Order: sequence, then C-alpha cells, then structure tokens
Amino acid sequence: MTGQTLIWVDGERADVLPLPDRGLDFGDGLFETLLLEHGELRYIDLHLQRLQRGLALLSFPDCLSVASKHLQIALTQLQLNNWSRAALRLTVTRGDGPRGYAPPRKPQARIIIRATQLASGDGLLPQAAHLITATTRWGSQPQLAGIKHLNRLEQVLAAAEWQRAGADEALMLGQASQLVSVTAGNLFLHRDGVLYTPALDDCGIAGTRRQLVIEQWAPAIGLQVVVAAGLDQDALEQADEVFYSNTLWGLRPVASCGSRHWHSHRVCNALFQHYRGEQS
Repeated sequence: MTGQTLIWVDGERADVLPLPDRGLDFGDGLFETLLLEHGELRYIDLHLQRLQRGLALLSFPDCLSVASKHLQIALTQLQLNNWSRAALRLTVTRGDGPRGYAPPRKPQARIIIRATQLASGDGLLPQAAHLITATTRWGSQPQLAGIKHLNRLEQVLAAAEWQRAGADEALMLGQASQLVSVTAGNLFLHRDGVLYTPALDDCGIAGTRRQLVIEQWAPAIGLQVVVAAGLDQDALEQADEVFYSNTLWGLRPVASCGSRHWHSHRVCNALFQHYRGEQS
C-alpha cells in the first residue's frame, strides 16, 4: 500500500513530537530528503556530507554518527516491511531549550525520521512539467545559502502559487531577479551544447542531484557544465532545453514556462538514462 507513513523520534517509533522543540519554535534545524529504492538509500554519502556542513554552520553538536545509526534502525524496519521504494525525511533540530532565540549552551540534538511509502518507479523519464514564475522570491542570505535548513516559507508560498495556477512547479528568482531554482529542485538550462545552472551564492539549496549532474552525469556524456551567476529570464527564454533535478524525480524536463515552450528533451533524457543506469 502506498502512502503509508512511519515515524521515528530519536530512534524510537513515535507519532508525537516531544515539546518544546526549537525546530518547531524557530525553524532551528536541518533536513534531508532521501530516496529508498530496492531496499537501499540512494547517494546517502552526499546527503550526509551536506548535513554535516549544515551542522557545522549552525554550530550543532556533532550528531552525524547518531543520525546514521537512527537511519539504519528505520531502514531495517522498512526492509522487514518489504518497502521497496519510499521517501525518507531526516530532520535534525536543536531539540529542547529555554525560551528565547539564544540557543542553549549545551544543546541536545533531536533526530526525526519520517518514511512515506511510494509506488514503484517505472524507470521512464518523468512527464515534462509546466511552470509558472512565482512572485515570491528567495531572500538573500549568503550565510545560509546551499544548506537545507528548516525555514522554507518562501518555497511554501511559491508552491501555493503554482498550485493555484494549476501548474506543476514554479520558477523562483532571487532579489536581483536572477534565476535560482524551482520550489523543489535545481534548475538547468541547455544552450548551444553547454549546460548552465544558477550559482547559489546568495540563496537556494545545493541539491545532491545537482552535484551529481555537475560532477558525474554531465561529464559522463561529454557535456560541459557552467555554474553561472546572474542568469536571468532572458537566458531561460533563449535556452534550447530546460529541466530540473531533485531527490525524488531525479531529473524532470520542463515543457513550458509562461509563453515559452520546449519540445525537445534530448539532453535531459540522456542524463536521466545515465542516472537510471546507476540504479540498476
């Protein structure tokens, strides 16, 4: 049965969150979205590396080994339940603390894992998405750029926009009108044989699949990738092909954004086939 959800708090099955919790109070925490396929967590090392960077940036206690242990507890249970495919959200908060913004001097991290069963994938390139351009923009905060902290209201508002419009996703811009991402994925533009993706110096999330496209999948098919600052909507309009990446889709082509339409998804498909080949 798909859609079933199981939750663990600090390694124990639970359906309630101990309170108080600074993750709920202030968004004081980090998360990773993981894909379970065929009983294995995909690219777990990349997720844990990003989590470690976030823990260090937020001055959390080093709880990576504990988080890994709790993930293994959850994974073992899912394997026993014969879950072949699932989305796991690993959340780390600063846990309990006194009233006020100032963090506790000796925080005790709280680790929450939520697993949601997914239907088996068919291995095919996802259907091309129709995008709108969100009026909600990313805030500029270079100190937090790249990590997956718990403050996601900009994406919540932008997702509500595409939902109201009957679209599949929304293009999100930064404060200088530069391209940043979609609400739940990293953006790629292909033009004249070169693949471009926005630099994430001021805002946005540096996704694991983005990293794989840049470092492995694009080079594997002989494609140059440029991480470019200042890409704007004109660059999007002039692109030969557009797609985005995230943990659950892998890669998803874009069919339209506003009045601009794309009918060829050759590059996205080639990268996706390489990605799927790694999963077999």
